[in-house]
Amino acid sequence: MEIYKHYQTSVGNNYKHVQITPKYRYKIMRKEKIQIFCKLAIEEACKKHNIEIVILKVLEDHVHMIVNCPRTFSDCKLMQILKGLSAYILFRICPNLRKRYSRGSFWSEGYFCCSVGGNFEDAFNYIKDQ
Repeated sequence: MEIYKHYQTSVGNNYKHVQITPKYRYKIMRKEKIQIFCKLAIEEACKKHNIEIVILKVLEDHVHMIVNCPRTFSDCKLMQILKGLSAYILFRICPNLRKRYSRGSFWSEGYFCCSVGGNFEDAFNYIKDQ
């Protein structure tokens, strides 16, 4: 039995498979400390906007995740929150990143975001096995 999230005016789930990469595809998250900070920043950004993280995997040159966001969020708004707020938090946690990213953009402009419906298990296993 599937459990749906209840909002003020709607009921349902909005699962998204998201993949984002750092600017210039630097392997900046090769260091464990930066991986942990990145994970914390994304979790904090999601918590602030009522986005539930199902799975989050931080690799050395990109991040994969499945999130359940409110049904009113478009892909664009979701990415603005995930990338914008997490970069803001990440630069506050680790100010030395400004040396590498002097213009203040941690994430690249592009992203992958797709709705996960019937193939939830496939997407979950793909991210888990990365």
